[in-house]
Amino acid sequence: MTDISTSSASATSHSYRKVAVAACLGTFLEWYDFLTFATLAVVFGPLFFPSSDPSTALLASLATFGVGMVVRPIGAAIFGSIGDRIGRRPVFMITITLMGIATVCVGFLPTYAQVGIWAPILLVSLRLLQGLSAGGEIGGSAVFLTEHAGDSNRGFKTSFLQLMGPLGILVSTLQIALLQNYLTPDEFLSWGWRVPFWISLLLLLIAFKVRMALEETPIYLQLSKTEAQSKSPLRDNLYDPETRKRMFLLFFCISAGGAVLFFCVQVYTSIFLKTSVKLAPQLVDQLSIYATLALLPLTVFAGWLSDRLGRKSVVVSGLILGSALILPAFHFLQANTGSILLIALVLVGLSAILALVVGPQTALLAELFPAKTRNSAATLPHNLAAGWIGGLLPLIVTWLNQEWGSSIAGLWYPTLFLGSGAIVAMLYLPETRIVDLRS
Repeated sequence: MTDISTSSASATSHSYRKVAVAACLGTFLEWYDFLTFATLAVVFGPLFFPSSDPSTALLASLATFGVGMVVRPIGAAIFGSIGDRIGRRPVFMITITLMGIATVCVGFLPTYAQVGIWAPILLVSLRLLQGLSAGGEIGGSAVFLTEHAGDSNRGFKTSFLQLMGPLGILVSTLQIALLQNYLTPDEFLSWGWRVPFWISLLLLLIAFKVRMALEETPIYLQLSKTEAQSKSPLRDNLYDPETRKRMFLLFFCISAGGAVLFFCVQVYTSIFLKTSVKLAPQLVDQLSIYATLALLPLTVFAGWLSDRLGRKSVVVSGLILGSALILPAFHFLQANTGSILLIALVLVGLSAILALVVGPQTALLAELFPAKTRNSAATLPHNLAAGWIGGLLPLIVTWLNQEWGSSIAGLWYPTLFLGSGAIVAMLYLPETRIVDLRS
């Protein structure tokens, strides 16, 4: 009996690892594609949005990045409903293909100097396709992985999915740093910036092959056997008061809080250090790599901690720390440009705060909602928060800084948002770590 039980547990563990690798690989490609654009925002300005004012070109480039984020909720609404009606797996195949094709095409785009106004038009169009794809993938993958994870240690098991965003940034940043190191500035502006997008083709083929072997989640298979799927999941979600409440909590506290911290820590710090602090781009890229490497184990630890202490306490602590320390951290970065070690320590500290919110996030997305409408209920508010709150954060903060004549003042926006999210979460967010995902 012991041998049979051990063998079954081993098979189950092996099956989950296979699912986790496939889900994570595809999500990594989504984030790699999506965030390479953000990493190259400073480069895209003069190539696609030429202007006599460098600040205007940067704003235009950041706005294009933001466009992809804004349409994410549309993708979430479309693909989330499909995931509840016909299954989680088919959505994965569509979104990974759409994102990969759009990203590879960016690598072949002509610049403004070559085709004029068509260059930014084509760039924005491909960015829209990226956003639609990311809306279906990011959030839906959390549901898929959590439904495969079982009842124990879900926070730890699913936290690895949250590593894909940082890894996407790490790989794209490392590539760009290497290209800038081995190419002259003229070579990089001419063709070197295209290389990360070309590499997406290889990543797409690998991810597609791996995902072909994925199986549908056991929870959805049970729903389909009993014909318990929702025919109109979005409508059902909006008509149910408890689901509406939880969708708002997911949007405002968990997903928006995580998105604000993610873009403050992983995206805007790089832009801030390059444009406001005036550090060398190569040095900033190196610092970003160190901070991202620190974030990886911290995220897994936060997921594990949420299995012990509860999802709510871990997430709320991250929101409170973020609200209290974002402004002081950026003041410190600006005032201590001569100490690279201190700057690195601040970036690692910000990464630890981010980890507290995103570590338990994958499990929370699925645990908050009933099985038959879970995919659409989780993906829509999650992508709405990431797209409209997090995605526009660099643009809004940069614009506010320019309006107020300060490189720091715009950070009051994320500070106040995180503080508000912490208060709402303390009052209303339920604890979910022991819920039955089958219900």
